[in-house]
Amino acid sequence: MDIEGVAAIVTGGASGLGRATAQMLAAQGAKVAVFDLNAEAGQETALAIGGRYVAVNVSDDASVTAGLDEAEASHGVARILVNCAGIARAAKTVGKENAPHPFATFAATISVNLIGTFNVISKFAARLAAEEPVDGERGVIVNTASVAAYDGQIGQAAYAASKGGVVGMTLPIARDLAGHKIRVMTIAPGIFLTPMVEGFPQHVQDDLGAQVPHPSRLGNPAEYAQLVEAILGNPMLNGEVIRLDGAIRMAPR
Repeated sequence: MDIEGVAAIVTGGASGLGRATAQMLAAQGAKVAVFDLNAEAGQETALAIGGRYVAVNVSDDASVTAGLDEAEASHGVARILVNCAGIARAAKTVGKENAPHPFATFAATISVNLIGTFNVISKFAARLAAEEPVDGERGVIVNTASVAAYDGQIGQAAYAASKGGVVGMTLPIARDLAGHKIRVMTIAPGIFLTPMVEGFPQHVQDDLGAQVPHPSRLGNPAEYAQLVEAILGNPMLNGEVIRLDGAIRMAPR
């Protein structure tokens, strides 16, 4: 897909992997709508890339519809969707003093990371299905899973379940949308230098980077965006999950 002049949406686009992706798309000439709940960071990102910030809660049905309406009014029907919105909340299945995993924590994680991803996909694809194909395809969807989908650590039951769901629905959604000529891919990043990791002490960041076989460092969000660009440009990439992790396999803790 030629990115130049195409409308694109990046959920969670105000920071981390989403921001790097929004920057890449804008640099390639896309008209980018940044979907995020962080208004200050979202507006700053949109201003920096010449895009548009839209306040969207991906797990809320009406919010996604309104967000797509607003983005479409500014840029037209989007042909590129990159889902980066997500939350990470740690809790053991049985915690201190034998307390069960908080139900609300598990439900919220699934609601944002899994249901939210599908919510945006389905509404985005329904609008795009009515558009004419360009060079043999209508558009491309790229989702964000995590190596936790395969190597979930202690305390990551909810997070791993949510990202495992994203992995599991990639192929069936790609098959669902094949008749509409919309491709669907998922990236499963390892340990990347996101705002959460940047908040850790330097020695903790160094220790995390040292766990990666090669290159033995934390991933750069720009490297995630680089893979998104490659996916957009290669029409045979469809229905697959790509681990982007420097060959790491996460230990139990």
